Amino acid sequence: MSATLSDLKPKIVVRERDYEQILSLAIAVEDRVPAVSRDLQEEMDRAQIVPDSTLLSGVVRMGSRVTFRMDGKGQRQVSLVFPGEEDLSTGRVSILTPVGAALIGLSEGQVIAYSAPDGRLHQLEILTVEAPEKHGEPGPA
Repeated sequence: MSATLSDLKPKIVVRERDYEQILSLAIAVEDRVPAVSRDLQEEMDRAQIVPDSTLLSGVVRMGSRVTFRMDGKGQRQVSLVFPGEEDLSTGRVSILTPVGAALIGLSEGQVIAYSAPDGRLHQLEILTVEAPEKHGEPGPA
């Protein structure tokens, strides 16, 4: 039996509030962006959900600033945000993008493969994660 892409995905951890907001968002956009909606729902299905009070050091959550390497090349730094807050010129990437959906819940050192809209597979390696409060972003309320 061969491994599928979802079999190769690492374990992720998501706070309860992020889980609820992301799952609601994914369901709400099923008709507009079906592939990303499906990816987010699959991510939430396999996530370990923890209470909002849980300290998640080094774990990507909404508002986190993430430094990662894509396909083994260079480094990129983004903040993971909800739609309407995205601004690529300042590195604010929406959870409704393939990269955003791939990032949520990962920990420093983890690697994930994801499929881009053009069907090509990419690999993200999480290098560092700053909590929203550490870089001036308000944490999710």
